[in-house]
Amino acid sequence: MTVWERYIKQFISYLKIEKGLSENSMLAYQRDVLKLRDYSEDFNLEVKNIKLKDLQNFINDLNELGLAARSQARILSGIRQFFTFLILEDELTEDPSELLEMPKIGMKLPEVLDVEEIEALLNVIDLSKNEGHRNKAIIETLYSCGLRVSELVNLKFSDIYFDEGFIRVLGKGNKQRLVPVSEQVEKEINLYAKNIRNHQTVKSGNENIVFLNRRGSRLTREMIFIIVKDLAKEIGLNKSISPHTFRHSFATHLIEGGANLRAIQEMLGHESITTTEIYTHLDQRFLREAILSFHPRNKK
Repeated sequence: MTVWERYIKQFISYLKIEKGLSENSMLAYQRDVLKLRDYSEDFNLEVKNIKLKDLQNFINDLNELGLAARSQARILSGIRQFFTFLILEDELTEDPSELLEMPKIGMKLPEVLDVEEIEALLNVIDLSKNEGHRNKAIIETLYSCGLRVSELVNLKFSDIYFDEGFIRVLGKGNKQRLVPVSEQVEKEINLYAKNIRNHQTVKSGNENIVFLNRRGSRLTREMIFIIVKDLAKEIGLNKSISPHTFRHSFATHLIEGGANLRAIQEMLGHESITTTEIYTHLDQRFLREAILSFHPRNKK
């Protein structure tokens, strides 16, 4: 048993026996501390060596991933309880979270859709229209892969590796990364390609582009914004959303489900990937399993 495992086990016992918390509350606190443990292990930080600066960097990671301020505050509340417990047990002499500032709940942060809202947006798409299958594939890909809108409109068939379970994405700074792709995305893209796109007249230079407009050309960023806005209006969604909202939702839902922060950061392209070869990146199988295990659209 590692030091982290021992402390977490003792912490849960403390919450149950001395605090009298419910099973759900104890599990929530455990998830919060496990997020900090995963982050700390990435930097080889032992519990007793964690400083205020480390916790501030941890918060920055949560913020970069688009996690709502309220969710950040809940995670930090659990972590503070953990350090309070370690002080009470004389495992620590100083609390590194004591001067940690909680995120301001009222601050402007990106909108995040819940799973039911995303389901409603997908369900309202009219599949009897030619653009219906395309638009459903677009929304699934934005949400299930966490793509930027520029990455979506430039997605090529030559970058899709369904047999291996990945798509290759060209992100900011021309950095390439591999993103796990779910069976649902594969299904929707294949339906669109087979039933709609294969019957289009494709303009020269767009043969390899996945998502096309009715004239056979690559979709513009503006068109993706219009598609998203129209769907939101169709279901009466009382939120101001854009294609980027699905990327924030992707990250938030994975974090809240317990996925590893580093895995999500790599999927979002916040860290460079040194190779784009499908079979040579040793960590890709782990990352694929991490994403597909925790994403709501991949749960049976």
